[in-house]
Amino acid sequence: MTETNSAYFEARFNKLEAQIDLLFEKLGNLTPEQEISDFNNQLLTITEAAKFLSLAKQTLYGLVQRRAIPVCKQGKRLYFPKDELTEWIRAGRKKTRSEIQAEAAVYVGAKRKRQLATA
Repeated sequence: MTETNSAYFEARFNKLEAQIDLLFEKLGNLTPEQEISDFNNQLLTITEAAKFLSLAKQTLYGLVQRRAIPVCKQGKRLYFPKDELTEWIRAGRKKTRSEIQAEAAVYVGAKRKRQLATA
C-alpha cells in the first residue's frame, strides 16, 4: 500500500511540476510585451529628447516655450513622452503630390455641386 501511495504522489508531483513549467513558459512570453509597453511610455529628458529628434537643446527649449511640442514639467525639469514625440513627428508629415491632387479634386467636385444646386 505504501508503494501505491508513493507512486500516486510521485505522479501527482510530476504533473504539478509540468504545470509549473508551463506557467513559467507563459509568463516568459508576457515579458517582451511588457517591455514594449514600457518602451512606448518612456519619458525622455531634454538631452535624450534632443538626441531622439536630432535637434539642438536650444531648439527644443524654443519649441517648449512656444508650446509647439508635447512636454511634461515637474518642478524645473522637462520630460518628453516618447510616444507623444513620435506622434508629433508624424503630425508634421508632408502630403504627397497625389494626396494633394486627390483632395483638390474632392474640393472642386463639392464646389461644383454647390454651384449647380444654387443655380
